[in-house]
Amino acid sequence: MLQKRSRGLLALLLIVLEWTRPGLPSPLRPICDLRVLEPFILEARDAVVAMKSCREGCRLSESVTVPQTAVEADVWSKKTALEQAQEVQSGLWLFQQALNLLRTSVTNAALHSHIDNTIRNLITINAVLRSLNIQEYTPPANVAELQGTWRVSSATDLLQVHFNFLRGKVHHLLVDAPACHQAVS
Repeated sequence: MLQKRSRGLLALLLIVLEWTRPGLPSPLRPICDLRVLEPFILEARDAVVAMKSCREGCRLSESVTVPQTAVEADVWSKKTALEQAQEVQSGLWLFQQALNLLRTSVTNAALHSHIDNTIRNLITINAVLRSLNIQEYTPPANVAELQGTWRVSSATDLLQVHFNFLRGKVHHLLVDAPACHQAVS
């Protein structure tokens, strides 16, 4: 548990240090190192494993909307950077809503730390996106307006989709972020 928490804290510390480094012009320098994403992926995997082993007090009270996780390279590459960013941000927002519901549904105290950590990680991932000059996301008035979603009814499925989303669309967004390519050239 301590090792998991230290990985997340290390990633958060790297982000904060980038923000507070003296002499940095505003806006923030882009965080383009994919190693920043690794602890979040590992912690998401750990949450899936913990949820799979849970036998009592670990149910989702109602089904939730989650983003599609499949990334077809040719389709993804044809999207503009803004479309890619909005797709990832809408997915992160959906996970925030779903995890908040899961937090209130789960009575297993051991799982609360995994859920809380996952929620904190979503906030940090959004901070990474802001460092890439990706505009703040404005959620729709109605979830039904979002394209490329589906519903899951189990907590395990929710966390598995979250894990896949980080490995897929979030990873691709960071790899393709224009701010990272500008920093290199």
